[in-house]
Amino acid sequence: MNSVLLTIDLTKAVADEAIERKDCVVVSYHPIIFKDLKSLTLADSQQQSLLRLALEGISVYSPHTAVDAAPGGLGDWLADIVTGTLSDPEPETKTAESATETPEVKTEEPSKDDRMQRPGRMALQRTYSRPTYPSPEKLQQTELAPSTADHTRSVIHPITHVKGFESAGMGRLVKFSHPQPLTHLIERIARGVGNPKGFPVAIPQQRQVEDISINSVGICAGSGHSVLKDIDADLLFTGELSHHDALKATEKGQCVVTLFHSNTERGFLSSVLKEKLTEILQEEWKTVREDVEREREEGGILTPEWEDALKDEDVLVEVSERDRDPFGIVILQSSEQVGKPLS
Repeated sequence: MNSVLLTIDLTKAVADEAIERKDCVVVSYHPIIFKDLKSLTLADSQQQSLLRLALEGISVYSPHTAVDAAPGGLGDWLADIVTGTLSDPEPETKTAESATETPEVKTEEPSKDDRMQRPGRMALQRTYSRPTYPSPEKLQQTELAPSTADHTRSVIHPITHVKGFESAGMGRLVKFSHPQPLTHLIERIARGVGNPKGFPVAIPQQRQVEDISINSVGICAGSGHSVLKDIDADLLFTGELSHHDALKATEKGQCVVTLFHSNTERGFLSSVLKEKLTEILQEEWKTVREDVEREREEGGILTPEWEDALKDEDVLVEVSERDRDPFGIVILQSSEQVGKPLS
């Protein structure tokens, strides 16, 4: 089958998926090999995945920073999210309001049989959910319309030596003509990346999230410190930032939104890359088939592999259903914390 599987990380689960689907190529945004390898062995789980894919004749390609830097790539997709338009009126964001007293978690006294079967364990009420992740289904279609917020957009670290790609580079800086409520930006980000059940937001102490307005946003997918560390922006929007880097930012009066590393990247696959890659590959495969058919008519002899490949007229590009960030969010199920609407 002429098919491509898109993923952020090439895990064992994704390798299994590609083999089951009989894909030709896996496009893994993150390279599975980051350091030089002197050997490939089955003892290493990642190397094992590469060997299994090679045995099945499945190629692996990792674009990573090329996708980050490209005009219309990952950086611009994230900028589209923070400048996007929600359905009118923009919904209210809610934050947790702590109860005046610490809620009491009720437990049941274990029976004598339970104590005998599970010595040393207390009967605890389950108060947290299983880990939750951004919805794959909602990544297929964003709830954001194109931007109506007047703004400018620039590259933080331009790449100047590639002819024809003058607007390429790492990171994006968005400057709004009019201040945007932080609560609205939080909503846009959530809608744009699959409505995660929660994500970290850091703001300066002595300030309330509903009172903060944002004039500029520094944006970097994945781990953003090296790109954003010297940027003058009201909000830093990235996948992850260390404790000390986030603290330094808030002490300077900046706000920070992080989503976990790959949650700033995964939605790009279904929202942008799938469609673009499908269009290009279908056109190229059509040209290849015409050229090969012409050679055959002129007396050329095709290998069995080519004969088999030519039977498939189409090219299929799909996004992995098993790819996900290592971190999920566990949700408190029983608590007196309530959502407080923000005006």
